[in-house]
Amino acid sequence: MNRNNTSIKFLLIALLVIAPSITVAQELDPVLKDLIHKGLEKNHKVNTNRLDSEQAKVDQQMAKSVFLPKITFNGSYARLNDDITFDDATQTLLIETQKLIIKDAVGIPFNSPFPDNIPLQDAPNLQDKNILKTSVDLDWVLFSGLEASNALKASKHKETSLNFVGMAEKDKVALQIIEAYDKLALVKASKKVLTNTENYLNEQAIYVKKAVENGLATPISRKKIELAQQQLEAKKLEFNHNNILLIEVLHQLTGETKANLSRLNPQLESFSIVSHSNTEKRNEVKALEEAEKATRYQAKMEKSNFIPKVAVKGHYEFIEDDLSLLDPKWFIGVGVQWRVFDGNASRLKSKKTALESLKYQEKINEAQEMINLSIIKAELTYEASQQNTYIVQKEIELANDTYEMVNKQYKNNLASVTELLDALNDVEKANFKLQESYFNERRAVADLLHAKGILTY
Repeated sequence: MNRNNTSIKFLLIALLVIAPSITVAQELDPVLKDLIHKGLEKNHKVNTNRLDSEQAKVDQQMAKSVFLPKITFNGSYARLNDDITFDDATQTLLIETQKLIIKDAVGIPFNSPFPDNIPLQDAPNLQDKNILKTSVDLDWVLFSGLEASNALKASKHKETSLNFVGMAEKDKVALQIIEAYDKLALVKASKKVLTNTENYLNEQAIYVKKAVENGLATPISRKKIELAQQQLEAKKLEFNHNNILLIEVLHQLTGETKANLSRLNPQLESFSIVSHSNTEKRNEVKALEEAEKATRYQAKMEKSNFIPKVAVKGHYEFIEDDLSLLDPKWFIGVGVQWRVFDGNASRLKSKKTALESLKYQEKINEAQEMINLSIIKAELTYEASQQNTYIVQKEIELANDTYEMVNKQYKNNLASVTELLDALNDVEKANFKLQESYFNERRAVADLLHAKGILTY
């Protein structure tokens, strides 16, 4: 192997591997952004949360509808076993009263017998046995004792809380897709490293074969090269399996076709963020705060059970003939309901809800403490990964120089083939470590942005 060609190849590999570390990545890959948006549309938890939010909106509409008048149309038919009439004594009294009125009207003396030629009317039934009714009822709440207004405010805060929960869930989905995408990039980069190693082994195999033929090396050296090639094939198979698995993961997360995912060629690049980036309140905390507000209004709603409620009640009968003598054709009125004691049920419910509000406050404090800890952890991890990237780049330089030196010694019979393969293995490991360092660096940045509540996608 020509030494100058070997040096040029190692220089190209070093530039290829180290170049991404110079790139400052402030924005996500557009392909990755598209996958995240598809994943958010597909994710079942995100869609379920959206439906929960829609239900909260319906609860608000229900709270408002309390003050809308309720109009009900009724219709019924009933048949009694007989007409409901006055008793005999009352009927006799009504007939005799009718006779006195007629006598007075026609000028017949009070003590004179009643003429037979003047017809009398029978006493009407109190209720005919055939009853057909059609009517309309009006129920209209004018004042709910603040119960409906507090329920409306509680449901509004509940909706806002669910929206923040949905946003927090979207962040989790985005992080999962980013990690899977970066793992796929790591596999692709690792495959390039293996391909370069394969090229070196093939060149060494050709050299060793000629050396054996010329008596400059033993067959054992050739077998060691062949063993290294087989080990390399095993590594290639492992990374192919990882590639297939990651495509399956991305397909499950995003719904994108496997054919399109298999054509992706993501690149690992060093991420860079401004160290003094602002910290925003996390969606998880916002969701807990809104849930705490919702429980407070729920407690007020339960307390308002003792405030008087005012409502209008109306009724109108369309068929008058089948009404009893005591039934009105229509009526309208205003009523007041005032519950002064309910066995402490409302007070205890309100107390229980107030305790629930205190629980949310504890959860908020706990979440904030965990977030502060995660920010510090992510910052330290990011700093360590950056330092590790710098160290690995130095390791690559050293491994390349060592390989060149051992390769030269081997060709001059000053080093064994085992030493040569060990030096090549060090080059391979160093390149792997650099890609892994980029991966860890990007993970730390994503975690830091998420912890600070400024992750965008």
